[in-house]
Amino acid sequence: MSQSILEANDITLSFGAKSVLRIPHFSIHEGERVGLVGENGAGKTSFLRVLAGELLPDTGTVTCPFPLSYIHQYGEDSGGPMDDRLGSLFRVEEKRDGLSGGEKTRRRIAEALSSGARLLLADEPTTDLDAPGVALLRGQLLSFDGALLLVSHDRALLDAVCTSIVELRDGEIEVFPGNYAAYVAERERRMEHRRFEYEQYRGEQARLRKVIQYKKEQASQIRQTPKRMGNSEARLHTRGGGAVIAEKIAKERKAIESRLSHLEEKERVREDPVIRMRLGGAKPVVSRTVLEIRGLTMRVGGKILLEDAGMRLPTGSRTALIGPNGCGKTSLVRRIAAGNDPRVRLSPGVVPAVFAQDHAELLDFSRTALDNAMDGMSAPGAQARSDARTVLARLGIRGEAVFAPVGTMSGGEKAKIALARLMLSDANFLLLDEPTNHLDVYTMEALEPLLREYAGTVLLVSHDERFVSAVATRLVFFERRSLNAFEGTWEERRAALERPDRSGEEAAVAIAVLEMRMAELSARLSAPRKGDDPAQLNEQYFALAAQLRELRRKR
Repeated sequence: MSQSILEANDITLSFGAKSVLRIPHFSIHEGERVGLVGENGAGKTSFLRVLAGELLPDTGTVTCPFPLSYIHQYGEDSGGPMDDRLGSLFRVEEKRDGLSGGEKTRRRIAEALSSGARLLLADEPTTDLDAPGVALLRGQLLSFDGALLLVSHDRALLDAVCTSIVELRDGEIEVFPGNYAAYVAERERRMEHRRFEYEQYRGEQARLRKVIQYKKEQASQIRQTPKRMGNSEARLHTRGGGAVIAEKIAKERKAIESRLSHLEEKERVREDPVIRMRLGGAKPVVSRTVLEIRGLTMRVGGKILLEDAGMRLPTGSRTALIGPNGCGKTSLVRRIAAGNDPRVRLSPGVVPAVFAQDHAELLDFSRTALDNAMDGMSAPGAQARSDARTVLARLGIRGEAVFAPVGTMSGGEKAKIALARLMLSDANFLLLDEPTNHLDVYTMEALEPLLREYAGTVLLVSHDERFVSAVATRLVFFERRSLNAFEGTWEERRAALERPDRSGEEAAVAIAVLEMRMAELSARLSAPRKGDDPAQLNEQYFALAAQLRELRRKR
């Protein structure tokens, strides 16, 4: 068996009256790559901080005799040493004020990977990364020769990297072998088995209670001693068959009652929340287009992001904005939401609603989750309150939790509340800027069909390829200060790449894909994983480079 890198025993942690962790034992061995999943607020970050020694548990011990490194989800890097090669690979900017979220994430990743640690803890390391950045991270994690504990909502990353999945639920952990897809299948199998066991338990309970009731009724029907019977006759009656039968029935009933009391209890399976709310409460848009952009030039600081750019959004479409960090996706969403630029025109009847990366700014931390969710409703009342509680429950905020102040909640729970507020509004045009950044995988998987069934129009920004594939019906790429639309899904875009003759829009898509594939190959070349053939990787890289040059020449 491989060497143990970390051992945690008898870990308990509470915040006030809330029990967060109750973990008898957890260990990571050399070479393991473990994914940690769970609902928002389940305690994933707290668990990582306990293992890293940043947070003292109420009870228990953590033993890690080897150096470890920790990629935090937020904040600045610690300013430690950084390998030049990794700094160059992740295009790390010089540390200064004004770095974007993605630039800060790249610094945190490069610094953690430069430490030479035997154990890497990573808390949502894809936060604010673009697709090439995620590809680079994936390559580095695959080639990392130590142990890894990864918290991520990126299902494709969990599938590519992890050798096992640990689920944190109600303070306890359950281990599943394999990657995320294997975890989903095995978890459903275990859930189905637990459902079966619970139904069997409930059925046996009902059967035994029915038998006990029958025995009681049977005993009550046995003939009793008549009132006018004399003493000698009563003695003869007592020794008769009625008393013997009654005694036998009483013994049988007690035996069945004992079986019932000793029946192994099975808990009801707690099903994951399912979101089935219909969005798009406002009146439908009459125009064929929700939004039209003409001649837009957009600058941030001294950098030109868009120059004389144009774009149309068909009514009812679900469009994904695709581009690298810093290209202007968030700036464009803000420009559309502001509604004060004559070059960015919304059609009559359009009611926009924005889910921003900094969605917490919309929330009042001193008020409850329920109050915040209801702020977006046009006519609050008793029915509205009931609807708001239903939406929050389906997003995983249930029971008394709806009355908790938002300031006490996790980042993912805040995102759910902001999303609930948007769902309860009268919007018919949703602008979603990285909506999956802070959501747990269960909410993400529920959100995808919800957005597919949305009655209005969606414009979304996301680096999560699987989420884009599940939701978007068309794509718009940021390229050379322009907005280039592809009328089709992510899968249709891939199919278009196989055709020899491409339109200008398809060529733009092909260029973006080739650049992403080259970034991933570059990561593997710089840190080959086991079984990689550097010569073959080199050959693939130069072949892609030749394709890229040819596409650019034809344009």
